[in-house]
Amino acid sequence: MDPDWLPFHPHPSKPAFKVPPGAVDAHCHVFGPEAQFPFAPERKYTPCDASKDQLFVLRDHLGFSRNVVVQATCHGTDNRALVDALVHSQGRARGVASVGRDVTDVELRAMHAAGVRGVRFNFVKRLVDFTPREVLAEIAGRIAPLGWHVVVYFEAQDLPELWDFFTSLPTDVVVDHMGRPDVAKPVDGPEFGLFMKLLREHPNVWSKVSCPERLSKSGPPSYDDVVPFAKRIVEAFPDRVLWGTDWPHPNLKGHMPDDGKLVDYLPRIAVTPELQRKLLVDNPMRLYWPEEN
Repeated sequence: MDPDWLPFHPHPSKPAFKVPPGAVDAHCHVFGPEAQFPFAPERKYTPCDASKDQLFVLRDHLGFSRNVVVQATCHGTDNRALVDALVHSQGRARGVASVGRDVTDVELRAMHAAGVRGVRFNFVKRLVDFTPREVLAEIAGRIAPLGWHVVVYFEAQDLPELWDFFTSLPTDVVVDHMGRPDVAKPVDGPEFGLFMKLLREHPNVWSKVSCPERLSKSGPPSYDDVVPFAKRIVEAFPDRVLWGTDWPHPNLKGHMPDDGKLVDYLPRIAVTPELQRKLLVDNPMRLYWPEEN
């Protein structure tokens, strides 16, 4: 583990907000355990272990029914830890993998059988090395027949140069953490306005409204400065939003959130039972468990 790594909260509180029945934590990770699933040699960070069993205990503690496990960059394109979590979830987890150009159709079908329903493209330069967009476009074309989607992670200032690529993808596109807006800037400003325009003009684009702990400058436990951004997306695009804890909160600096308090943030951005159900149940079920709809 890196010497400055912040381990996840050992005893998260019980949320005061009770999530609706069938709620999905639609963005979380597993790390290792390293002894069983070694981290990638080319990784940019070395985290603590964060096992599937610990994730499932947290799921139950917070009142959720299901998880969407997203491949962490510390594992590169070795998806064994992710697949292991899905296989042992008793059907209560789906996954988003990271794959390279060399992935075979047999491997893709095996991941689909395990519960993978998307691939993640990371454009945050401090976390991954650059992958040519033509390679990513080729991967997107190969997963489209499986009904998978693409998850993209980027920072707000990079959206103008990524716009054409995102809007050319042949799948649904899910944006991690609202495209990481600078919440010190106005919610009505041009930077966030461009992201809202992306969602408005491209109905295949979704947004996760998670990770106030990453975006806030005012800090915990209320993350007041993030609320207007997330609330605006939830109310403008209620059928294309997702939320997740981001447990175990990789690469977080400054503080480690109490996951129970993150759940208590939810009714501030989804203020009615109808919006809460769409955000936490209907939308993730439609995207990740369509066979049950």
